[in-house]
Amino acid sequence: MARPAPGEVRMSQAVQPAHANQRGELSAGQLLKWIDATACLAAEKHAGVSCVTASVDDIRFEETARVGQVITIKAKVTRAFSTSMEISIKVIVQDMLTGIEKLVSVAFSTFVAKPVGKEKIHLKPVTLLTEQDHVEHNLASERRKVRLHHEDTFTNLMKENREFDDPICDEEEGMVSTSSTAVQSIELVLPPHANHHGNTFGGQIMAWMETVATISASRLCRAHPLLKSVDMFKFRGPSAVGDRLVFNAIVNNTFQTCVEVGVRVEAFDCQEWSKGQGRHINSAFLIYNAVDDKEELVTFPRIKPISKDDFRRYRGAIARKRIRLGRKYVTSHKEEVPVCVQWDINNQVSLSNANVEALKNLAAKSGWEVTSAVEKIKIYTLEEHDLLSIWVEKQVERPAHLTYHLLSDFTKRPLWDPHFVSCEVINWVSEGDQIYYITCPIVNGDKPKDLVVLVSRRRPLKNGSTYTVAVKSVLLPSVPPRPHYIRSEIICAGFLIRAIDSSSCTVSYFNQISASISPYFAGNLGGWSKSIEETAASCIQFIENATDDGLTNRF
Repeated sequence: MARPAPGEVRMSQAVQPAHANQRGELSAGQLLKWIDATACLAAEKHAGVSCVTASVDDIRFEETARVGQVITIKAKVTRAFSTSMEISIKVIVQDMLTGIEKLVSVAFSTFVAKPVGKEKIHLKPVTLLTEQDHVEHNLASERRKVRLHHEDTFTNLMKENREFDDPICDEEEGMVSTSSTAVQSIELVLPPHANHHGNTFGGQIMAWMETVATISASRLCRAHPLLKSVDMFKFRGPSAVGDRLVFNAIVNNTFQTCVEVGVRVEAFDCQEWSKGQGRHINSAFLIYNAVDDKEELVTFPRIKPISKDDFRRYRGAIARKRIRLGRKYVTSHKEEVPVCVQWDINNQVSLSNANVEALKNLAAKSGWEVTSAVEKIKIYTLEEHDLLSIWVEKQVERPAHLTYHLLSDFTKRPLWDPHFVSCEVINWVSEGDQIYYITCPIVNGDKPKDLVVLVSRRRPLKNGSTYTVAVKSVLLPSVPPRPHYIRSEIICAGFLIRAIDSSSCTVSYFNQISASISPYFAGNLGGWSKSIEETAASCIQFIENATDDGLTNRF
């Protein structure tokens, strides 16, 4: 393993039986304690004064570690603000017998400098040595914006959720009341639980929270819950040795193979304990998967909210899930591995048919979930492992065949889609297939992006009613990457247009989002932008205002 970078702090731990859960794997609670300690040391190395945890968010668990393996935690400050810092944390597991290393977890935490007495501090800027340092430094600013606007975004999404009926709330067999998942636990803070500042160690609190959340999730699935991610640990206030900490956990909502558990922590000193008046010091939302005895993912039963608080938590989980989707794409810089194929005129028919079939297969997948519904526009998302897909459905008061003509001609796309600056045909392969060169605007202060895509168009077969416009990136030697653009990729996208009657149709737009185009979607998915709804509305207006001149005679 390479030497630590300047400013980086590393902790290495051999996983012992005392660190493991009943499956022989490193418990998430123990890992959270190690993560918090390492991040704190990285913060204090930069600040030169004592630091305390303000929040830990965007924790994702990719792998597990087992007894006998070695965990290495790397933490470093990505950006310093006036009195707070963002810490990037990366956890690696190494098998001692094979030497193979795997990524276990990534996380980001915010620490606040706490100088002694009335001393004021202004943190020094982080020294940026590599290109990756500069990338993470810029992303840290974006992540901070998301954190600062989190409450406003959440409030707006909760208002949206009240404006449309959630089909999940409909009665169905096998639904479970949330009351059966409620768990309460208490801990007395002793000297071994304190940190070097004399307060309760934040990592210890997180570990206790994970324990009660796991119990709550297990009551719902009757299986082995596995912590997949943590929405956010938010530290609202300190606690000290001698405090009684009361932990309350309950399942808020389920989403097929994952479940969100909310945990609230209150602290009581002796007087507060006798009066029953505690201090709310921490909250968190933990997301679990579960596996059965065959190590296969379990589908959780639907939750049945009953009380007013049940419905508040239920809809809150939906809002947080949407925020997580958007936030996921501003938490790390992911190098994209190209999957687009080389364009070959000799293999034209096969590539074109594969393009169309990929779009139809994406549309036919199960598990699509509504994230937004406003008037004529509905937005659905589908998460599969590391892949996120989006489906935008809209009603258009125009015949299907005219809508198909307008949407299949990508030279018209910049007229209604602000994400497209220019679209030009560079290879008219056939009536049904064209290759376009597309340029896109700058996003997040980066270079503008460009694309080379194959657009495959299909009218309905006999007795059919669906028009298809499939889009996929291809490699074309005559159009190499350009220095002033970032060459991006569309994995699978396009339109399915279905006639409702002779004068109206439903337009469904699908996109399997690649890392390179995710910045254009992140804000909308996260709830702090309306760009997708605005683009869909612009598309509807463009189609409905188009004249019939020159269109009818082509069909």
